[in-house]
Amino acid sequence: MNDRRVRVRFAPSPTGPLHVGGVRTALYNYLFAKKNGGDFLLRIEDTDQNRFVPGAEDYIIESLKWAGMQYDEGPDIGGPYGPYRQSERKEMYRQYADKLLESGNAYYAFDSPEELDEMRERMNKSGGNAFKYDQITREYLKNSLTLSADEVKTRLDAGEPYVIRIKMPRQEEVKLNDIIRGWVTVQSNQLDDKVLFKSDGMPTYHLANVVDDYLMKITHVIRGEEWLPSAPLHVLLYRYLGWEDVMPQFAHLPLILRPDGNGKLSKRDGDRLGFPVFPLNWTDPFIGEKASGYREAGYLPGAFINILAMLGWHPSDNKEMFTMDELIEAFSLERVSKSGARFDPEKAKWFNHQYIRNMNDEALAEEFMKSLTDKDIITSKDYVVKVCGLIKEKATFLDDFWKLGYFFFEKPKKYDEEVLKKKWDAAAPDFFMKVKTRIETLTDFSHENIQKTYEEVAAEAGVKPGQYLQLFRVLLVGESIGPGLWDTIELLGKNETIERLDAALEAVKAIPLV
Repeated sequence: MNDRRVRVRFAPSPTGPLHVGGVRTALYNYLFAKKNGGDFLLRIEDTDQNRFVPGAEDYIIESLKWAGMQYDEGPDIGGPYGPYRQSERKEMYRQYADKLLESGNAYYAFDSPEELDEMRERMNKSGGNAFKYDQITREYLKNSLTLSADEVKTRLDAGEPYVIRIKMPRQEEVKLNDIIRGWVTVQSNQLDDKVLFKSDGMPTYHLANVVDDYLMKITHVIRGEEWLPSAPLHVLLYRYLGWEDVMPQFAHLPLILRPDGNGKLSKRDGDRLGFPVFPLNWTDPFIGEKASGYREAGYLPGAFINILAMLGWHPSDNKEMFTMDELIEAFSLERVSKSGARFDPEKAKWFNHQYIRNMNDEALAEEFMKSLTDKDIITSKDYVVKVCGLIKEKATFLDDFWKLGYFFFEKPKKYDEEVLKKKWDAAAPDFFMKVKTRIETLTDFSHENIQKTYEEVAAEAGVKPGQYLQLFRVLLVGESIGPGLWDTIELLGKNETIERLDAALEAVKAIPLV
């Protein structure tokens, strides 16, 4: 294994939107591949056609690309080991099912779904253990282990429906050395005879994923903890198919838990507590139900990735903020926890806030200009870059930029009357007229000169500079809070500042302040 090129795959089923847990699995695969100079594949596991959801595959692809995980091989870009949809690989699986039949490690089972349901119901009523098709019950059921060879042939020739099941060994220890969990040992008599090949001619997940991993030369299978119970079956399939020497190493990731730590994070938790559990918005094509996504909620892709990376993996130091390149450099499976990781929506917001604060003003401006264009606001990118520089410290989401800085693009339509009633006095109109007159004379309209001019007028009027500062802001932008006042005035420019002061002083006359 050590001399093989690292190849990993993310293999989701197109049965709905991609949960954040799935995105984290993709991320850990991606980071591991890139850290080790290997390949990251996307494979769509659509063997269960009954659960196929239109649009789900496109959603998966768009989610990975938005999050910055460009795969090296996949259904939309191809590659040397394609096709990368299991439904398009249908013809190649039967030969491996036949190989297992020939070696005696699998068998035909002719029991109908109705007969199996009847068996389950009978065992439930008797108060015994739940029904399993296993080493004991298979001896009493309708399969090629209990029927004669002639009867099996007759049934097959007649086209009778059947499935192919693995023949689990009796009283055997199946061992698996998991990179995260260490040695895992399971007694084979605890395992049932899983279906490997269905009556519709499609393999089940178990056979298809083992065959595909072998044919695609996958070296490491990094997947969610929910697949750990299936791992012993997969180990046996590698053995029975003669591929033990190239069996991939397994790593089963911990669950992402609800914010209270009780149970796996679900869509219902997000709906109840008001945060997304999917990367992008999703509309169910059958019932029209909508679910929110991190992209549309205003999260940056880098922040989203940083959030997920820290859910189960811990760096060697206390660092929390990583770029994708830094994550690749720092990542190792050995530092992934065995225990579940609690999702903290407030911490997620914190990550996004930190990313916005640290983001280049030009890049932020590109994002902000998209919403300005939607509002039919035309302005220069240089101006927007400067606005972003002033307001990004307070922004948690991209959507916050308009709420925090709309007054840079439109004049106030109303003024904070609470502040006006509290701060306005008889001397205020004359004070601000003098400020306006002085500002008109400035040739260097820098924030230092603006502040100096204001303070000079205050000194001449015999008032403390802070007495009218909050009023000054309200007259210019309509609100009492915002980015640094002098920087705001400098960015608005001399002409705009004068126009706004004129308009505000006129508007205040119509406001009953007493």
